[in-house]
Amino acid sequence: MGRGPAAITRFDRDLLAQSGVGSLIVFEGINDIGFTTLGREPASADQIIQGYRNLIARAHAHCITVLGATVTPHNGPVYYSSEGEAKRQAVNQFIRTSGEFDDVLDFDAAIRDSSDPTKTKPGISPDDLHFFDAGYQMLANSIDLRLFKHPDKCGKD
Repeated sequence: MGRGPAAITRFDRDLLAQSGVGSLIVFEGINDIGFTTLGREPASADQIIQGYRNLIARAHAHCITVLGATVTPHNGPVYYSSEGEAKRQAVNQFIRTSGEFDDVLDFDAAIRDSSDPTKTKPGISPDDLHFFDAGYQMLANSIDLRLFKHPDKCGKD
């Protein structure tokens, strides 16, 4: 299992170098949580949150609205640990309640299994981490598209 460059290091290339960007969805963190079980250097919930704060500040400095997407369940055969689940819950609490994001996309609520909230709904994932098309469709259907019709954050409308 490879590990690509961190979102913070890709930020300029993937976002700021693009023209016409008005919104950013931050859907990051599961690898930082899950790598704990693969013998990688684990990130704490506070480190993940600091990464979010960095992305939010940098996007806001460029007049970009930032939507925080909650971290989805990941109780599959390799990635899951009770420590990781506690981190996921702490990170999701921050996303939902901090007020630092301009709005929240609750992907966790959209796809979690009501009988076991550490897992995804049946039939949408091969491993309770990655998604089949049906899982991605559930995430897409959970997004209120009105969130993308916003005044310019820097008042250039």
